[in-house]
Amino acid sequence: MINTNDIFSISSEAEFKAIALDVFRFQFENNTIYRSFCDLLYINPSDVKKLNQIPFLPIQFFKTHQILSNKKNIETTFTSSGTTGQITSKHHVTDLKIYEYSFKKGFSHFYENIQDYTVLALLPNYLEREGSSLVYMVNQLIKDSKKPDSGFYLNNLSELKNTLIKLDKKNEKVLLIGVSFALLDLIETHTFNLNNTIIMETGGMKGKRKELIREELHLLLKKGFGVNNIHSEYGMTELLSQAYSKGNGVFNCPPWMKVLTRDTEDALTVFNTKKTGGINIIDLANINSCAFIATQDLGRLLPNKQFEIIGRFDNSDIRGCNLMVL
Repeated sequence: MINTNDIFSISSEAEFKAIALDVFRFQFENNTIYRSFCDLLYINPSDVKKLNQIPFLPIQFFKTHQILSNKKNIETTFTSSGTTGQITSKHHVTDLKIYEYSFKKGFSHFYENIQDYTVLALLPNYLEREGSSLVYMVNQLIKDSKKPDSGFYLNNLSELKNTLIKLDKKNEKVLLIGVSFALLDLIETHTFNLNNTIIMETGGMKGKRKELIREELHLLLKKGFGVNNIHSEYGMTELLSQAYSKGNGVFNCPPWMKVLTRDTEDALTVFNTKKTGGINIIDLANINSCAFIATQDLGRLLPNKQFEIIGRFDNSDIRGCNLMVL
């Protein structure tokens, strides 16, 4: 059995590799869906010596299968957003404490003590449904901040505007975390000049507005809030860890998470160099589901273990990975 304390105390590339290979062997033996996927690829742990040799499970499997690496009771199930009739991803979590530890330690790794911030959340579309892992995380950060003004602001942009201005004038550190379309709604009602506030966007327009490229979105947000940089959070239902960007869409992972890229023409070929391709993620916090996921995002690796997201694949990406109909 893998010790989660070892996962969250990783401090070197060598430690990451050793623990990732241990997790791969553990999930090969204990996750029936992942084992079947590896068997269809004729890959056995005895053949795997490098990270790019590990099979990455296509993220679509979270829509069609129960991805579990133990037989413990499911404590909660996080679900992805989707339009009516669309099949959503389901991430069954058998130990919520691991998720809580992961996002708290991940946040403090990049932003230090949450109690230094008032956390203002503008996540209307996530609050309108149950099962959002993002809402679960932000709700806990709000509680941990222990600030009286911390909270969710669903449809009250006027109150949020007044709170932002009040706190910023008092030189209090503020984290405003919101979905892109809601942040744009806010700056259409008021133009800010903030000096002590981090603006963090969590993703796209969710069908509420026309999609914008990152540079265009961040330019609008920087101008509207009067800040020099727009921060970003990169996470998803199928992960228990988050990467963060402090500007220009350049993301960093916490020590127990790693991004690789795969060939866009051959989804089973993982690059060992810094190339543009499909984003594959190793999230060792996913010890109880699957830690090795091939996403539908397109990105590029940068020096210093950083990465950028540059778009999404359409469903054609499935063809290279769609090996199982169980």
